[in-house]
Amino acid sequence: MRSLTRRAAFAGAAALSLRALAGDDFAEDQAQAAQSGEFPQFLESMWPKAQAAGVSRATFDAAINGLTPDPAILSRPTRQAEFTITIAQYVAQSVTQKRAAQGRDAAAKLADALQQIQARNGIPWEILVALWGIESNFGTTAGNSDILRVLATLAFKQHRGSLFLDEFVAALVMLEKGYATRAHLVGSWAGAMGQPQFMPSSYLNYAVAYEGSRPADIWSSNKDVLASIGNFMQKSGWVSGLPWGMEVVIPGSFDYISLRKPFAEWQAQGFRAASGKKLPNEGDAGLYMPAGAKGPAWLITDNFFVIKQYNTSDAYALSVGLLAQQIANEGGIRAPWPKDFKALSTSDGKSAQQALTKLGLYRGNIDGKIGPAMRDAVHSYQIKAGIMPADGFITPALVQRLKSETGL
Repeated sequence: MRSLTRRAAFAGAAALSLRALAGDDFAEDQAQAAQSGEFPQFLESMWPKAQAAGVSRATFDAAINGLTPDPAILSRPTRQAEFTITIAQYVAQSVTQKRAAQGRDAAAKLADALQQIQARNGIPWEILVALWGIESNFGTTAGNSDILRVLATLAFKQHRGSLFLDEFVAALVMLEKGYATRAHLVGSWAGAMGQPQFMPSSYLNYAVAYEGSRPADIWSSNKDVLASIGNFMQKSGWVSGLPWGMEVVIPGSFDYISLRKPFAEWQAQGFRAASGKKLPNEGDAGLYMPAGAKGPAWLITDNFFVIKQYNTSDAYALSVGLLAQQIANEGGIRAPWPKDFKALSTSDGKSAQQALTKLGLYRGNIDGKIGPAMRDAVHSYQIKAGIMPADGFITPALVQRLKSETGL
């Protein structure tokens, strides 16, 4: 998994879903473009933007010299794992005992630095380590793709508008300012680089050295990596002292009418933490049931959504939180996932979104992805239709009901 770490560059960041283009066809198309001079012309067309950003002609020419389109990029799967498997499967792959043990070992070796970074940014040390672990497996799987080639290819195909063109220019700025060498610009097929998997713009905006004023080394300095992650999370709005979330036991008397309220109200309604800990006295939380009322449930706070600034997937954010818990020896999920839990097909997801849009309950993208806006729309429909429990969980049966009701 390679996420886009960038508030501006990914809002997420996130998360990339490349267009469905056949690898062979794309390779042939790119070969023809290269032969006809179309790709070199495109590279040259970026010069005014690079110049406006302070890039010298010498740096620009050196960067584009010999650069060719990469046919392998768009032949990859068109959807990331965060959106194609169940959240239970994603968590199982991401949050393993081995990774948690590696995280504890890494944290022990960097204990002093982690305490310093936590004191500066207010981000719990275990969250920092968990993000590091999921992004690059503690620096062991940061990718080996040529970032300039990746970004130029994606920009050439106009994937996600001007995003990758802007990232290409940001990479040139890094070279111009001496923040990185050409050899540093390697990483994922999506353009993220270094151990924290930062996009170039995120490096410029958030990367910091652990000490001193030198450029941040997110490639080989573990301390700089953790300091940069901490800076990103702080500037993304992390609320110090507030948990990302807590697994809870839902009382049988719960009416499911409102799924967001202050912790004090959840407590008053009989909710309790599955771990036995006391719920926070302050702050608001939303009830998150990724597998419906039959599965595990969490009260998630605004900090859950701050984690999603790193990657827009709910599955990703939950995995970071759960891995952090295990690294800190606080245990994993207490309640089991339903045995019949399956991922909703993209087709059914789109049909549900179209139907809920028609009913005036959903205003998001018609992309088949089940995120917060979709769950809220489903919850509203369940309340309106008298379906209980109104857990915001979409099933194939509910999709068919929506299609029938709206004539789709």
